Amino acid sequence: MNLKLTSPVRFCSNVRSVVFALIVSLVFGIAARSPPSLANATAQDSTAAVPVWLRGIWIRDWIQEGKAKSNTLDVHYLQTPTYFADIRIPKDRMRFPNAKSFADLPDQQLRLLARQNGFTGLTTTSGAVATWNHDIQFQPSDGAPDRGRLQRIAPARMHEHGLDGSYIESWRSNTGGNGHFLVIRVEHAGRLFRTLVVVGNQFVYVRNRPKDLPSAASFEALINSTSASRAQIEEYLDCEFSVGRVRGGSGLWEIEQSTLPWREGRHLDFVGEIAAISGGAGLAPRRVGDDEWTVPVNTLTAREIGELFGGK
Repeated sequence: MNLKLTSPVRFCSNVRSVVFALIVSLVFGIAARSPPSLANATAQDSTAAVPVWLRGIWIRDWIQEGKAKSNTLDVHYLQTPTYFADIRIPKDRMRFPNAKSFADLPDQQLRLLARQNGFTGLTTTSGAVATWNHDIQFQPSDGAPDRGRLQRIAPARMHEHGLDGSYIESWRSNTGGNGHFLVIRVEHAGRLFRTLVVVGNQFVYVRNRPKDLPSAASFEALINSTSASRAQIEEYLDCEFSVGRVRGGSGLWEIEQSTLPWREGRHLDFVGEIAAISGGAGLAPRRVGDDEWTVPVNTLTAREIGELFGGK
């Protein structure tokens, strides 16, 4: 895919953003609207696209640390030309069919949710080394960069090697996405609060917690070091990473796995906040607010946008 890197069109509910949208309409030939379109940029300004072979949906088959090899997590890694999302749910995690919120879970089951993981942000590559920059992550940060050396061992397989030699991960490509990529990012007060990453027929939706976690080696270490109360543990866990299919199951945008188990099997509500405008020529929030919306990656056709997000 030959990507043209341009500055993304942004939405913000103030006069300055409207003036900016008018300027963009003159530069890029986008018709001025109220609210302005969000769907015309293909990649964020001053970022470089990752290799074509890395784009798509990847499933992790195993991880080897030392001599021990394991496959205890369901790992879904979605990579667009620039942005990524990754969600990791323990295979033995309970389903919690009767839970509707944290209040329905006893303390021991809350601790089970602390074993989950997920991260999303911008991917950069330098030679064979990839860096996944975390804008939002489920686990507390230990301060170490997320980097690995990628080894393509077959058209649809790769190994990721820890730069310190501490691990090897085996990845299998589920699909390259057929050139279908979409990233929507919503910032609140300059902080990324929500994002939607779509590759092919799969999506990962992420909703940040209100405040970043303190640095710690793990969730368990954070809970123990802060002598966290139940209310604090619920605040720590209140970060959603949900993966599902755009089409399939009971309809559009169905969540299949989530760090909030009661979201599984449900429709992705966030999609209801997005509208297609002018027959799919653009995207816009349905309501004006203080958040800033950006679409740094979009390769969907006008018809696909209209089908997936409806009109306004």
